Amino acid sequence: MIVIVAGGVPRYLAVMSEKPTDVLRSWVEAFNRADVEALANLYHEDAVNHQVMDDPVNGRGAICEMFEREFAAAEMTCMVEKFFEDGEWAIMEWRDPLGLRGCGFFQIRDGKIAVQRGYWDKLTFLKQQGLPIKE
Repeated sequence: MIVIVAGGVPRYLAVMSEKPTDVLRSWVEAFNRADVEALANLYHEDAVNHQVMDDPVNGRGAICEMFEREFAAAEMTCMVEKFFEDGEWAIMEWRDPLGLRGCGFFQIRDGKIAVQRGYWDKLTFLKQQGLPIKE
């Protein structure tokens, strides 16, 4: 809420925060530029990023390091199929140029990502990118 005083009379203006899908659109733009700093700035300091085939990554700093490693190892592009929104959640169905498909769930609080969960086929991703497959 912003209060503006004009002629001694307070006027109240409601400030609309970004919708969860707006934050997610910013995330996709930063991801597709491989802009680790811009991505990191979209997360709360204590955010959790859980790509469900891996252990959760806790905290903005660790999430930033994760993106640095991932962008160094693979060429990744997120092509949005559909955005959905439910309260403070933004949901995205996506694909990449090689045909991999997945979905992501992003809980947005105060204009930043608090929780992210991703579902996709890691084995297919590793094979498509020519990356080692751990036993």
